[in-house]
Amino acid sequence: MESFLYQASLYLIAVVLAVPIATRLGLGSVLGYLVAGILIGPVFGLVGSETQDLQHFAEFGVVMMLFLIGLELEPKALWAMRDRLLGLGGLQILVTTLVVTLGVLALGFTWRIALTLGVILSLSSTAIVLQTLSEKRLMPTAGGRSAFSVLLMQDIAVIPILAFLPLLALPGARALAKAQAAETHATMSFLQELPPWGVTLVTLAAVAAVALAGQYLVRPLYTYVHRARLREVNTALALMIVVTIASLMLLVGLSPALGAFLAGVVLANSEFKHEIESDIAPFKGLLLGLFFITVGAGIDVEVFLRQPFTLLGLTLGLMVAKGGVLYGLGLLFKLRGRNQWLFTLGLAQAGEFGFVLTSFSLKQRILPDALAQSLLLVIALSMFLTPLFFILHDFLAKRMKEEGEATEADEIDEQQPIIIAGVGRFGQVVNRMVTMSGFRTTVLDHDLKVIQLLRRFGFKGYVGDPTRPELLRAAGLAEARVLVVCLDDRAAATRLVTYARRQREDLHIVARARDREHVFELYRAGADDIVREYFDASLRAGRYVLENVGLSEYEAAELEKTFFKLDRAAVRDLADLWNPEIPTEKNAAYIARARALNRELEAALVSQFSPPRDKDKPDADKTAAE
Repeated sequence: MESFLYQASLYLIAVVLAVPIATRLGLGSVLGYLVAGILIGPVFGLVGSETQDLQHFAEFGVVMMLFLIGLELEPKALWAMRDRLLGLGGLQILVTTLVVTLGVLALGFTWRIALTLGVILSLSSTAIVLQTLSEKRLMPTAGGRSAFSVLLMQDIAVIPILAFLPLLALPGARALAKAQAAETHATMSFLQELPPWGVTLVTLAAVAAVALAGQYLVRPLYTYVHRARLREVNTALALMIVVTIASLMLLVGLSPALGAFLAGVVLANSEFKHEIESDIAPFKGLLLGLFFITVGAGIDVEVFLRQPFTLLGLTLGLMVAKGGVLYGLGLLFKLRGRNQWLFTLGLAQAGEFGFVLTSFSLKQRILPDALAQSLLLVIALSMFLTPLFFILHDFLAKRMKEEGEATEADEIDEQQPIIIAGVGRFGQVVNRMVTMSGFRTTVLDHDLKVIQLLRRFGFKGYVGDPTRPELLRAAGLAEARVLVVCLDDRAAATRLVTYARRQREDLHIVARARDREHVFELYRAGADDIVREYFDASLRAGRYVLENVGLSEYEAAELEKTFFKLDRAAVRDLADLWNPEIPTEKNAAYIARARALNRELEAALVSQFSPPRDKDKPDADKTAAE
């Protein structure tokens, strides 16, 4: 008990001291955790061999993280990302495995060892990358979503990799490993004795059990527990769900992280989704932090000091090779600029599943002990360098922003009947009113910060230049019923209306205008309804003035309606006389018609309601008569 409390105190003290310093320096919490682990492990030697056992427990934080990610993904959204999941993720694993295998063969190793290392090192760190993307709020970006697709595909790929690796062992070594596994784990022995089709059926049955339990068992169980109105019981149930699923996946030889992710996806539409998320989130953060600390504490300094330059060279060579593959795939899948560098630098490391696969390969007699120790060190070093790569990305992103690079467009996965281009102060109000009235919109804006803010409040939006034809096509311009143009840029708004009208004669276009001349431009471009950005607000202010100088609310409201109707008619009339090549103040016909329309408008308003006379002012007619 005393030893446990001592070790717990060391880990907690290291976290409290190192992580705040790292975050204040802009290094991120992950690097802080890694540094804390190095300090209490290799540097001061305060923790020992128990770190490896603790790491297996801390890996449960990765399982919880993927469960929470699954909660945020509805099955429909998961299906929508299938192209990047299978295409981008699958190619990353295959190409990286090939490149690393060729590199290891060049170093003189056998093809079995080379292929094993290629498969292990093709995976990246789900824990570090997703944690950092969430902290830096980069997950909604195109680069962040592409990285998530690759990481998810890698987690799925762990299943066939575990089935494939034993085939790379020599026949005698494979038989010895199989016998040892049978002695230590009865369940694994049972699975190994099954024919291939039997293992497949057991695997599919486990996945189906998770899906069915999430759909039909968790809801009534949560309802039953919720009636007790005890928060700690709700938390226990949330933990029970994750732990049970992870245990089931382990029993059938699957990745517990993948099982937890599938369960999260199944529960994404549950009414208890947010409660489950709030119950598990604190455990996830603490266990992930503990995992990063154990990675730092587990670095074998003696092995590193024997050949530091070789290991650092191998680590950097691995990250450069993976980065080259990722950069090429990013170009292939049309990632550009900051998104391209985020995707490249973010996934260039080896991952925590590398520890699992290395240990598995060691037990299967595929890798020799000395090589496995060096491999574990390379994986840990690459994970340690990853936060520095993210810092490099931040530097590059700022430089690109200073150079005026446009934000890369998001991949639009949904098409709605209403497209809103621009969600500044004007567009946000339009979007809120329309969506809260029960209609779905596709929101486009070039400003990443605006889209991130919109999503924080529960509204979906996509980053990209709304004037780009390819983005409009992806947003569903061909099938949309209404296009709302709320862009701040006057010229861009006019270009967008012109293009949309040229593409669709039947499309109803509502456009925001900066002033009266902009109204004329949009009218000629083909807009159906044009709203001057301050016109309605000015009308309301004028109505308030009338209400406070003697008119009733009804009279002021009627005058407001009349003014609105006649002014709109006047603008349409003047649009025929407006000439963009002649300044308005020099257009004699325009000015003459505007003055005539103003007199007609004044006469119409005065005749509708006679304003009360000022009591202090003598009656003009009476004075004249006297």
